[in-house]
Amino acid sequence: MLEEEAARYGSEVNMGGIRAQGSSSSNLFCFGRTPEREYYDHFGVRREGILLGSGSRRPSAENIQGKGMAVGTWLRSTVSTLWVEIRGGLQTKRSGEGNSELFGQNQEKEGEDSRQRAIGDFKEERPSPGQREPKYSCPMNVRILSWNVRGVNDRSKRKVIKSIIRNQKVDLFCIQETKMQVMSEEVVWSLGPGRFLDWKVLNAMGTAGGVLICWDKRSLEMLGVEEGQFSISCRFRNVGDGAIWVFTGVYGPFSRKDRECLWEEFGAIRGLWEEPWCLGGDFNSTLYQAERSRNGRITLAMRRFAQIIDELGLVDIPLQGGSFTWSGGLNNQSWARLDRFLVSPSWLDQYSRVIQRRLPRPTSDHFPILLEGGGLRRGPSPFKFENMWLKAEGFKDLIEGWWQGIVVRGRPSYRLAAKMRGLKQNLKIWNKEVFGRLEKNKVEALQQVERWDVVEEERNLTEEELGHKKTAKENYSKWVSMEEVHWRQLSRELWLREGDRNVGFFHRMANAHRRANTLVKIKINRVRLTEEQEVREGIVNAYQQLLSKSSGWKADIGGLGLKQISLSEAEALEFLFSEAEIYAALMGMNGDKAPGPDGFTVAFWQNCWEIVKEDVLDMFKEFHEQNSFIRSLNHTFLVLIPKKGGAEDLGDYRPISLLGGLYKLLAKVLANRLKKIIGKAISPDQNAFIKGRQILDGSLIANEIMQKMGFRSKWIGWMWSCISTVKYSMLVNGVPAGFFSSSKGLRQGDPLSPYLFVMGMEVLSALITRAIEGGFIYGCRIWKAASGLKINLDKSMIISVGEVEGVLDIAAEIGCKVGQLPTVYLGLPLGAPNRAFFVWDGVEEKMRRRLALWKRQFLSKGGRITLIKSTLANIPLYQMSLFRMPKSVARRLEKLQRNFLWGGANGGSKAHLIKWEVVCADKEKGGLGLRKLIWLNKALLGKWIWRFARAKEELWKKVLEAKYGQEEFGWRTRKANGVFGVGVWKEILKKSAWCWENMVFKVGKSNKIRFWIDPWCGNNVLSQGFPDLFSMAAQRNVTVEDYWDQNLGQGGWNLRLLRDFTDWELGLVGNMLVELRNYRVTMEEDSVLWREGADGLFKVKKAYRVLANAEGADFPHSNVWVDKVPTKIASFAWEATWGKVLTLYRLQRRGWQFPNRCFLYGCEEETINHILIHVRWQKDCGISFLRCVVYSGYFQIL
Repeated sequence: MLEEEAARYGSEVNMGGIRAQGSSSSNLFCFGRTPEREYYDHFGVRREGILLGSGSRRPSAENIQGKGMAVGTWLRSTVSTLWVEIRGGLQTKRSGEGNSELFGQNQEKEGEDSRQRAIGDFKEERPSPGQREPKYSCPMNVRILSWNVRGVNDRSKRKVIKSIIRNQKVDLFCIQETKMQVMSEEVVWSLGPGRFLDWKVLNAMGTAGGVLICWDKRSLEMLGVEEGQFSISCRFRNVGDGAIWVFTGVYGPFSRKDRECLWEEFGAIRGLWEEPWCLGGDFNSTLYQAERSRNGRITLAMRRFAQIIDELGLVDIPLQGGSFTWSGGLNNQSWARLDRFLVSPSWLDQYSRVIQRRLPRPTSDHFPILLEGGGLRRGPSPFKFENMWLKAEGFKDLIEGWWQGIVVRGRPSYRLAAKMRGLKQNLKIWNKEVFGRLEKNKVEALQQVERWDVVEEERNLTEEELGHKKTAKENYSKWVSMEEVHWRQLSRELWLREGDRNVGFFHRMANAHRRANTLVKIKINRVRLTEEQEVREGIVNAYQQLLSKSSGWKADIGGLGLKQISLSEAEALEFLFSEAEIYAALMGMNGDKAPGPDGFTVAFWQNCWEIVKEDVLDMFKEFHEQNSFIRSLNHTFLVLIPKKGGAEDLGDYRPISLLGGLYKLLAKVLANRLKKIIGKAISPDQNAFIKGRQILDGSLIANEIMQKMGFRSKWIGWMWSCISTVKYSMLVNGVPAGFFSSSKGLRQGDPLSPYLFVMGMEVLSALITRAIEGGFIYGCRIWKAASGLKINLDKSMIISVGEVEGVLDIAAEIGCKVGQLPTVYLGLPLGAPNRAFFVWDGVEEKMRRRLALWKRQFLSKGGRITLIKSTLANIPLYQMSLFRMPKSVARRLEKLQRNFLWGGANGGSKAHLIKWEVVCADKEKGGLGLRKLIWLNKALLGKWIWRFARAKEELWKKVLEAKYGQEEFGWRTRKANGVFGVGVWKEILKKSAWCWENMVFKVGKSNKIRFWIDPWCGNNVLSQGFPDLFSMAAQRNVTVEDYWDQNLGQGGWNLRLLRDFTDWELGLVGNMLVELRNYRVTMEEDSVLWREGADGLFKVKKAYRVLANAEGADFPHSNVWVDKVPTKIASFAWEATWGKVLTLYRLQRRGWQFPNRCFLYGCEEETINHILIHVRWQKDCGISFLRCVVYSGYFQIL
């Protein structure tokens, strides 16, 4: 049966552009598509297909053929469905479907009154507006182990394997490379838990391969099995909850040809069974660059593996416990991640917590990996204001009544905090009512084995150390043997953990984030903490120590020459707070961000501003007069967010501060004031967060620093109040833990932090300048003592350029690492060949990882368009802003975007209906407004040419001028030739002439603009506008200043020619003077303006349009992209306007061989014009609605 399915599916997965000959769940254009997303063959007989709509079922080919349904019926159903979706927002059922998902509830009732009973149940069970959806517990816990053991013939090795299996209490384990042609029960029983074991095997071919799957019959019941050449698949039912799912054990081949056979087997299983799916084993393939110790290029095998995962709609779960699962080669120098679990979204959605973890390996060259799925015990969660409450009818009236009814006396900030506490209680009520030693020794022995593995990952072991590692393994085997009797007397205990289960797109994303952020275990100071209580306590203690005040001397920075702000600027910072200023800051904040300890989101304050504004204004008045507010408003949650997949150590998490809404508003108002003057106090070397400077240019605060910069005492008191009153609680798995103060550091998430940080960095900059004579290390220590900041030496490294003596000694003295080029700095390649393709592999990997997350959301066409614009197209922007992108890389990245745009629900291949060049055009020209990467890259690099011409004293410009030199007037550098003819700047200068063609000069002092040659007077240069006068010029390279005479009244133009002009040349001179009369020399500096910019400034969007130079007839975009029409319908109208809907006519044009006749009347060809304009039943099925709402001018265009 598997061979038949493979024949049906395999030709599609690996068809490489050849038309498939069977139906498929991943390649949805194997047959003609009907508007209802069903499929039919060359003779018009519809076959099975995947229905992408939510809650849809697949009609069988027999039922459809028996009913004799035709295209007209499909069209009628489709248009009716669109009509109902727009008018009523309800999901209608199609022919042959039951009402099982009516109103989002699963109804199993039958009979004539089932619909009424369903509605009645809906009214009773559906949460009222403002009330949360009911929570669903996870079906069960599951633990699956996969391990390539490299043979199970050895009895002692089987004991070690059995120990790992028993210790992990797994429900199912999969062993690869059994190396046994015929598996015996004796061998299997020596591995498993005893009489409850059941198993299936894929025997080895000689001594190569072999896959064994074993499971506990108390947990799983097997329903079916399919064997392939490289995999074996079992269909299980959970004994606990009856859920059905599929597991596939894999041992991947090495050759490319055999790998394609494996991919075909996967496709066959997906076509055979549609239940939740989990695959595990040794795939003998890597997915990303970082999965090999010797990072190389992204290979074709990697891309193919990623393509298969994408087509099958699988999810790759981050690996915890290590980066690699295999080591080999000479002295174990090569490491790779060859073993993994892949799961379908439906399998993943069954559990609120899914973890893939690498276990220690006492034997084999592969590590065992464990997949855990289940719930998570959680304590009481803090109150959180739900923004959906704001949509409940009469909710604001309730808020106003409660708010006004709470009477509190005291200072304004205290009254506000008390009202928030009282309101919180009212909201809670309203929401509820209305809306052993042997084990220790074994663990220690196993940890010793793991320690040697960790050391071996970093360097080669000596002969003596290899002996110690061997001894450690033997010691572990000894304890395993003694443990065997102990485990016979014990039974496993599987316990369920509670958790939430949500449905829908956003709920799935929330689940994914929760799974990624869940802290089940963590390593702190090299100690692994696994218990829930010790994880919380360990995190709290670690951050309490980190943020506590350290003993030591306080540096005196009085001798530093820091820049100062003016007195008027300092006074402006301390003006009274106005209602308009506070309201503008409030409305500029994101209302959907996670709330702080008070539980109130910013959206609450935004929507209830008229109710609470008097109390908020009083609090601001109190803060202005007394320099303080009640401390409870500054309480903060610290949440740990993983920096990477598979985060395990505390250093792998980034602490994010969740601030209270009121403090965040106060800090936002202060930050808005501070950012206006911060540039005056910061040297040109500092670039981040300063208006007009960029992070690409280059890469807490004590009272003395702000005093040295000219800030007045009131402002310093405000800042001190904001910093010194902070109290932290760690939010671990949604539960607050600990309560402690902080005496150093800034909160990531505080609007003030970026500006205070760069002020602290200004002290470091001044110290480094002063420490040139005294030593760099001394300067760093003073900076730490003065600012409270500390250099993170774990993240720092010294990189030598060329041969540098003593670099190891310097690194040892400082306590950091020694790096080498190429590396990554500020997220960009450093020291790599600027034209190398591999520097863009990281960008491609980010895009593929993002697509791997999105593909399981079953997005509509409109959703894919939105996500491409908002996120996918922005991933390469950062690197494109500095490096020239090779055309082959651009084609590769655009292919990812194209496939995502036109792909099916699971990312499968589908027809690309409209050319990519058209898609990338503006909507006015018939496109979607996407961007061609080559043109966008050119526009981004052109901004550097613009910035160089406009920059004055910026550090980056000085560096380029020192290296390349500058042309006569400093508008640009000299060409990058000779020894300096390589590098990023040379690539930026390439093909930069288009920038100067679109720039004009603005006359100031006029000493840097050439009168005849530079464009400063109108759009053309004077030498081209007046060639005869130019030929008479005494000097042709003179500046504008040379032709300006201050002695002529208030100044005027004095043309210096070689001879006097004749009478007939008099008109030319007059015309030139008319052109010049609106231009005068001033005391400002000369500058450049961008022609296409309304304000004369360079805009990447305008520059892109200049480069794209889109041509073509105007497109009636305003009639297609209507705001009130769903994007998925507008996108259909867009395709229809271009005549690209896959009608029979279009399918014939694509090479399909079948009669083209309208199935409804049979007298005309089925074209888009015929379907949407000429068919007589169009009014009956709602086409008149499409005429009025979707696109009124479409029919005239067609």
